[in-house]
Amino acid sequence: MPPHPYEHTGARIKHARKTRRLTQRELADLSHVSYSTLTKVEQGAMPASPSVTGAVARALSVPVTDLTGQPYLAELRQDQLDGLINPIREALNIYDLGPDPDVSPRPVEELEAEAEKLCAMVRATDIKQVAADLPSLIHEATTTAHTNSVARNWQLLASTYRTAYDVTTKLGFPDLCTVALDRMDWAAQRASDPVLGGMRQYLRALAYLRASDYRTGKRLVSLGMATLEQAEPGRVCDAVTGQLHLGAAVLAAREKDKDAAEGHLSEAKRIAKRTGPAEKVHWLSFGPTNVGVHRVSVLAELDLYPEAVEAAQRITVPDGWPPSRHAHHYGEVARAEMWSGRTDAAFKNLLKARKLAPQQTRYHPTVRETYAGLEAAKRRMPDTFSNFGSWLGV
Repeated sequence: MPPHPYEHTGARIKHARKTRRLTQRELADLSHVSYSTLTKVEQGAMPASPSVTGAVARALSVPVTDLTGQPYLAELRQDQLDGLINPIREALNIYDLGPDPDVSPRPVEELEAEAEKLCAMVRATDIKQVAADLPSLIHEATTTAHTNSVARNWQLLASTYRTAYDVTTKLGFPDLCTVALDRMDWAAQRASDPVLGGMRQYLRALAYLRASDYRTGKRLVSLGMATLEQAEPGRVCDAVTGQLHLGAAVLAAREKDKDAAEGHLSEAKRIAKRTGPAEKVHWLSFGPTNVGVHRVSVLAELDLYPEAVEAAQRITVPDGWPPSRHAHHYGEVARAEMWSGRTDAAFKNLLKARKLAPQQTRYHPTVRETYAGLEAAKRRMPDTFSNFGSWLGV
């Protein structure tokens, strides 16, 4: 856990740098971040972009979360979410113990319906309720799979582990996110399901993106593509393949490889024309809209912020699009607008993200860094700006 969780990312970078006994110039050289940018970030005069935070974390050999301050424990306690994490941890740890004699699972049809409901609730960003309900479902699904070792039951268990990944990721617990993905792979192998295997590699690649290990992330995307070659062709396989291309596009953009990013976006667009809206295929939100919002993310990662804002203005998000994905998009657009000097518009998009997905937005590091960037201009911001900062806990 970071030593000063109440400070901004720049202050945490400064603290970690001094712990390593490095000057600003030395850290700038090690991280390949410009000296000017690093000094402004440490002073709080400039927000730390994900690429800057990742580069500095790798240079200092510390987890990215040490610099972002995750998990935000004070806010988790305030929202009574902190007590829901350990039961998930315990449920993940009993994966190989066989049937639990004290658990009487419901019929598999009911468990599958419950698993689907929790996936939908994650997309609706009701994270607290999902976190509360998930451990008992994992226990029931674990006993069911061990009692009757058929593919259907292992697929069910893999789905519960995927939801555990979703929850722990959104609340800022990367250690548990990794455990959940390992359990998902363990169940997917027993189900002999290459689609689940490919999807797991996609989610794992996203974890490495957040950890700023882009090389490994790209290797995982390639492995996921190879795994999907064993799957039955069709819309489900196409949707997961397309989502892998979208993940690869963001990874390439974070590395400032524009050509590779554009190539993956083009391939995802081609696949999306074939699948059409496929948001509920493994709840990946894949489809033409998701390709469009990923283009905004790619442009922002390439530091092409005005272009990202322009691309966002061309997107029409359909009614009923998953609130979790929509709110994430608003956060991305807010970041691009902030860097483009459109402070009022940026704050309005943060408010939209909060309205759509308050639990998710409160715990999103990009939202916090965007708010930090806007804080420098707060004299020109409305009174509600300070209220938003109090809500975030910054």
